[in-house]
Amino acid sequence: MNMTPRFHGLMTALVTPFRDGAVDETAYAALVERQIDAGVHGLVANGTTGETATLSESEQKRVIALCVEAARGRVPVVAGCGSNDTAKALSLLQHAKAIGADAAMIVTPYYNKPNQAGLEAHFTALADGVQLPQIVYNVPARTNVDLLPETLATLARHPNIIGIKDASNQLERVAMHRRGCGAGFILLSGEDSTAIGFNALGGQGLISVTANVAPELCARAQEAALAGDFGAAQDINALLSPLHKALFLEPNPAPAKAALALLGLCRDDVRLPLVAANAATREALRSAMAEARLL
Repeated sequence: MNMTPRFHGLMTALVTPFRDGAVDETAYAALVERQIDAGVHGLVANGTTGETATLSESEQKRVIALCVEAARGRVPVVAGCGSNDTAKALSLLQHAKAIGADAAMIVTPYYNKPNQAGLEAHFTALADGVQLPQIVYNVPARTNVDLLPETLATLARHPNIIGIKDASNQLERVAMHRRGCGAGFILLSGEDSTAIGFNALGGQGLISVTANVAPELCARAQEAALAGDFGAAQDINALLSPLHKALFLEPNPAPAKAALALLGLCRDDVRLPLVAANAATREALRSAMAEARLL
């Protein structure tokens, strides 16, 4: 029996391209097509890399629909539906289910700083409210709140909570999550630079920023790691390591959009309070992309 989970391998956290202040729907559809052609295993719309924090609720819903429409069922689409307002997250979840997203990703509520009981109540309310597979997203560096392994173990008992995107950068948590949540719970890394190690410890894939720029290489690295060929995965990761670094020299996704602009795939426009990548970052990106033969 095939035990590979539906959400595994390389899943790209897509940027949201802008043109003249609005979502560039043509460029977005082209980015989706490029990702699928490169062999990615899934797409994430409205993640951190999608600048969700500065999208209106109507724009968030449109971006989810755009991704579903462009993917046309060829790969799973995970809709970012997180908010620090549980009621808003529920509205986004209802929309994601209605337009045919395959799953939702729910970030820990930012700014409010809920305790563990609040986090459990938030995620449980969303999982109870909409019958859609849900992936918890823990990124303490951005939200200033950390979903602890014991809380996740409790949430994992809910049939609609199927996995976690773990961007805590604490690799020891992979084993803790496997122990607490069970082997069937999906563990996805949220850190490109340590994703191969994450898989070696029991993870099943990566939700990636770097894949916006180098989808084929990132997909090959994930496939190799999940097949147990860590030598090949390490070689690809070493090739990409300068790009991993360059993409985080400034706040994400400004460098990712600068790299995509170098490839002629979209404008490098970001919304305030983010600003476009500076000259030094662009030079680092150009060098890293040339080394990886992307330019």
